[in-house]
Amino acid sequence: MSTSGIDFSRLSLRDALDSAVLIEEEAMERYDEFAVQMDVHHTPEAAAFFRFMSANEAKHGAALAAYRRSLFQDAPREVTRAMLWDVEAPDYDEARAFMTPRAAMEAALRCEQKAHAFFATALPRLGDAAVKALFEELRNDEVLHQQLVQAELDKLPPDAGAGPESFVDEPVGL
Repeated sequence: MSTSGIDFSRLSLRDALDSAVLIEEEAMERYDEFAVQMDVHHTPEAAAFFRFMSANEAKHGAALAAYRRSLFQDAPREVTRAMLWDVEAPDYDEARAFMTPRAAMEAALRCEQKAHAFFATALPRLGDAAVKALFEELRNDEVLHQQLVQAELDKLPPDAGAGPESFVDEPVGL
């Protein structure tokens, strides 16, 4: 997770909302990419879960974008995607061929924890009261998202013991 060029002590509400929307968009897009990878590797259950997470990120992002429009109409963004990286999106190395639903959910849980940490860490550095209130709400939303993923995880039986290393080809001589 990284941020570049964002001075949290001077962050405006418009920029905070733009950041939040961009964070949700990146996570949604990454989950979509993972779903396609899981389709390629014939792991439809993991693909379905990643699509579920993408839809959740899209809904949250749309609600934040609507709130932003209600306050600031079409004012241009000053925060760009280049300023935010992997705040909530799963790391690219999280996706594995033959990924189980449990592994997909555990990856998503780590993402929700990562996003919570981002908002919690930013809170003491914020100067504007409205921005602080927004980040507190977003931090609390991440707790709810963690609970949602954990509830799905709790429904699953343990994995059968085959991990990604079970599908690695043995070296062969030439």
